[in-house]
Amino acid sequence: MIPGPFEYHRPGSVDEVVALLGKFGDDGRVIAGGHSLIPMMKLRLAVPEHLIDLRDVGGLNGISEDDDTIVIGAMTTQADVLASDLLAAKCPIIPEAATLIADPQVRYFGTMGGNVANGDPGNDMPALMQCLDASYVLYGPNGERTVSARGFYEAAYFTKRKDDEVLTAIRVPTPADGHGSAYEKLKRKTGDYATAAAAVVLGMAGGTCTAASIALTNVGDTPLYAEAAGTALVGSTLDEAAVGAAVEAAKAITAPASDLHGPPEYRTYVAGVMVRRAIERAQARATG
Repeated sequence: MIPGPFEYHRPGSVDEVVALLGKFGDDGRVIAGGHSLIPMMKLRLAVPEHLIDLRDVGGLNGISEDDDTIVIGAMTTQADVLASDLLAAKCPIIPEAATLIADPQVRYFGTMGGNVANGDPGNDMPALMQCLDASYVLYGPNGERTVSARGFYEAAYFTKRKDDEVLTAIRVPTPADGHGSAYEKLKRKTGDYATAAAAVVLGMAGGTCTAASIALTNVGDTPLYAEAAGTALVGSTLDEAAVGAAVEAAKAITAPASDLHGPPEYRTYVAGVMVRRAIERAQARATG
């Protein structure tokens, strides 16, 4: 199919974007890289009458460090993430996950803001941002506000972002030196959504796990922050009992749909496998 008719707008500032969103309400949609919205428009699952392109809006690109926080502009592409020396040194799980998103053509245009903002449970970055305890900067007619990634997602394609707000940046607390992390993803083919995926970030000291964060991709209506799974690891040596408890706690919160990726039971099983693999790789990286 082809998209329905729409009027195209290319504002030059965030304030202009917010004004257009306020003017058009539900009939206006923001477009960044377009890899989430355009397929939905082609299927007529989204039929915006006004398309607001962010490409000319200044100040939305770039990756920097602000004290103990990594700031990623909303229009930063996955390719930019892969090229970032800062992320490679301070938070390598983000470029690791980016390498698993679609293909190079998509990564050159797909943006970080678009990946996290539209509430698609199949996108990779939302669960990763929950694992990292990131927050999203939203700008609207009343100014700027910040929302935790762990509280941002309400249901599939429903988030805490208001219709007249635009996501401008992602703020990630810089992981502690010596941390270990891993993102494990099973997919059927290049470019596909995950059958299931898991993000893990660990802190280790003297062979004991001092901190653990785990989140899951595409096994629920939203990305899933597996708090109990992380808690099961803290204070342990990551022995089989602790890892097994974490895997079971992660599997317990899943509710995947039956689709082309497989039946729910299979996808829940795969989620457990991804968690186990991610813990093992994160531990190896944390301990050198």
